[in-house]
Amino acid sequence: MVKSSTKKSKKGIEHCVQKPAIKSNEGNESEESLLWWISFIGCIAASIATRLFNIQVPSWVVWDETHFGKMANYYVNRKFFFDVHPPLGKMLIAFSGYMSGYNGSFPFLKPGDEYGNAKILGMRIFCASLGSALPPFVFLITWEVRKSLMAAIISSLFVLLDVGCVTLSQYILLDTPLLFFLASSVLSYLKFKSLETRSYSFSWYFWLILTGFCLSCTLGVKFVGLFVILYIGSLTALDLYEKLGDLSLTMLQFSRHLICRIIGLIIWPLIIYLVIFAIHFDFLSKSGPGDGYYSSSFQSQLDGNPLHNSSLPKEVAFGSIITIKSNVISGGYLHSHAHLYPEDYAPHRQQQITSYFHKDTNNFWKVKPSNREETEELVILKHGDYIRLEHTNTRRNLHSHKLKAPLTKGHFQVSCYGKDGKGDPNDVFRIEILGGKEGDVIEPIRSKFKLTHINIGCSMSSPKKQLPKWGFEQGEVTCAPNYLRPRNVWWNIEEVKDDRLSKVHVQSLSMNFFSKFFEAHRVMIEGNSRLIPKTGERTSRPWEWPICYRGQLFSGKEIRIYLLGNPLIWWLELLLLFYLPFLTFYHFVRLKRGVEEDKITIETRNTVVKSSLILFIGWFLHYFPFWTMSRVLYYHHYFAAFLFSSSISGILIDYAIEVLTEMFDEYIKVSLRHVLRCCLLSGLFYSFYLFSPLAYGMTDPRADNVNSRIYGLKWLDSWNI
Repeated sequence: MVKSSTKKSKKGIEHCVQKPAIKSNEGNESEESLLWWISFIGCIAASIATRLFNIQVPSWVVWDETHFGKMANYYVNRKFFFDVHPPLGKMLIAFSGYMSGYNGSFPFLKPGDEYGNAKILGMRIFCASLGSALPPFVFLITWEVRKSLMAAIISSLFVLLDVGCVTLSQYILLDTPLLFFLASSVLSYLKFKSLETRSYSFSWYFWLILTGFCLSCTLGVKFVGLFVILYIGSLTALDLYEKLGDLSLTMLQFSRHLICRIIGLIIWPLIIYLVIFAIHFDFLSKSGPGDGYYSSSFQSQLDGNPLHNSSLPKEVAFGSIITIKSNVISGGYLHSHAHLYPEDYAPHRQQQITSYFHKDTNNFWKVKPSNREETEELVILKHGDYIRLEHTNTRRNLHSHKLKAPLTKGHFQVSCYGKDGKGDPNDVFRIEILGGKEGDVIEPIRSKFKLTHINIGCSMSSPKKQLPKWGFEQGEVTCAPNYLRPRNVWWNIEEVKDDRLSKVHVQSLSMNFFSKFFEAHRVMIEGNSRLIPKTGERTSRPWEWPICYRGQLFSGKEIRIYLLGNPLIWWLELLLLFYLPFLTFYHFVRLKRGVEEDKITIETRNTVVKSSLILFIGWFLHYFPFWTMSRVLYYHHYFAAFLFSSSISGILIDYAIEVLTEMFDEYIKVSLRHVLRCCLLSGLFYSFYLFSPLAYGMTDPRADNVNSRIYGLKWLDSWNI
């Protein structure tokens, strides 16, 4: 068996699977090199086998496949859509589906829908292929920081035999692209760092550029990719700080190192990230379900949108039929429907007013004078005019009164009131252009205005809050008192229907790439902020994840799939994470006190502590930020941190086995190490055998049924198996 090297190799590695020489007393170099390659290739083969096994089961939509499969449809059909995540992961999934013969026709309506003859298997295989790269990546990451074959094997087995990782890898989800690029970012940076003695060589530049590329791809899949950017950035800052204190480097040499890293880890990734969005915008050229989340100018760029290459009246007149869109980021349309507010929110049970993000016939309003129903002459709408807005489908007027708004404190309720266009004085609003003066004409799209209620002195507002199910989870619309100086009161008119008005082409609304890029990010960030837990929704909190308190049901039909980490692995890793601070404290106290120890012992422990702390920073940055988030969270958010904890655990277990057996003579020591390692590996493989039905499908009765083959696996009452 190979003994870990106690000295860091000074030479870099040309390729990520090239094995450096290992110093050992237990075998010659060629034998150990062969063992390394056998272990690594075995890891790859086992990973592919476990991820692709039963990939076609179940043959129906599983959990979030309903979202990301539907988004693959939009890419295949080139229809624009809205999502809270950047586009790279979805583009890659769609590309894999297209290349495997999928035509983008399966609707992905809801979990449980049978796929039938739809060719979606290529997308699942693509995600599983990325997931199968994770154990080899962890193997190489652990090898890079520790240079111990046994530590690398144990770390990779933790990921290989984790049923949770298997489950995540087998479906059309964004998690495996995210984890793939995250792990490749870390590995590439460690390879780059290992080439310090060969700075500015081709290999040094290659790994630097590859690190930047992988960082941008990680962020291009999900915004949580910012965590790995922060991690690599922190390691880079520490590295530069050490170089700044290295007196053998001149300031010119240090500046060269700094500039190379700025280009390779900031400018280059930014270029790649911009290219991802350029492809995204260019490919999704047709109008789709995401139009309403974006500004009118943005929508005018989409083929098939009413604003694309179309003509609109230059002004708005009394009698015009219009749609009104909020100017807040990701603002919706002023909307109503034939449903009343519940009695708890409106004693008079008036018609609901909401903010809706999709184009709909219930978004249309007729502009009427304040003092009469119709006007025969053509009167252009101007700043300061008093108006009423009649909902065209229900013939009720936009209305407000001094009743509290459903959700926003201090605001008044907005409703639709009246019959056949007739209401009362509380239907009258004054239209005021932002920065306007008396006589300024209201122009579609360009004019930003607010609607001020003449009796109450409040302005129509879109407070970015989501109504409960009685409001169909649409956005709240309120009347905000002007003394509160509300910010979300600005609107614009988007569509105008009026044959009396002359029309002009809307070509002048075109946006450049950077305007679209920044608007897309504002909309995505706003969308993320709205992902708050809904009433009765099953979510999880960060404290539950490391202890496997509760998993996540992926499929609940005849074949049940349950996302849950291998509890033996996760609980062992949690114990080792608690052990690491004690080992670190013990190590540095002994160094500070000058305790006499064998030099090899000190160097080995120093390498273990240093490598574990480097990885612990990654675990911390990918876990603890979730404690600060109020958005909806799920169990799968922990798996990025799990990769780091697996690598840490492999290092600490390998070191613990060496320390515990060091007191014995050579023959017993070697034999005992073999026994301990075999016991560990046997336990890992047996636990995978026990819990594999959670990933590959449970067809038996539930685990609390004595006749079930998975009887006894429900170790915690919170597990839904």
